[in-house]
Amino acid sequence: MEYFTELGLLGLFLSAFLAATILPLSSELVLTALLLADLNPVILVLIATAGNVLGSLANYAMGYWGSDFFLQKILKVSDQTLGTAKSRYTKYGKWSLLFAWVPIIGDPLTVVAGLLKVNIVWFLLLVTIGKFARYCLVAYVTLL
Repeated sequence: MEYFTELGLLGLFLSAFLAATILPLSSELVLTALLLADLNPVILVLIATAGNVLGSLANYAMGYWGSDFFLQKILKVSDQTLGTAKSRYTKYGKWSLLFAWVPIIGDPLTVVAGLLKVNIVWFLLLVTIGKFARYCLVAYVTLL
């Protein structure tokens, strides 16, 4: 994480993007470090949100255009993880995308949204709201 912090705003964007993919990274640590370095919190939250939403969009694209082979053999998304994400999406519908930021279930949820060909406008709107709210909360707690 220190490497991303040293890159400043670009590092925040990259860590947020990669954290939204299937890779196990945490952009909150980079955001917190940069907030504590007294950088503009509004800019930091917007950059983190943009990176994280674009990472989720990459997941959506993998689900939309990817095959089961690609998702399961190359990305190593298990049947259980995909099944859990599908059942959550089926139970809560498009509103479940507000929780795309939640660790473990959020990334597969965005892949499933692509698999199910969810309307891209709804996808972007709901994912952005959820991720923006999460980063606002992180910033607020950090700067208390």
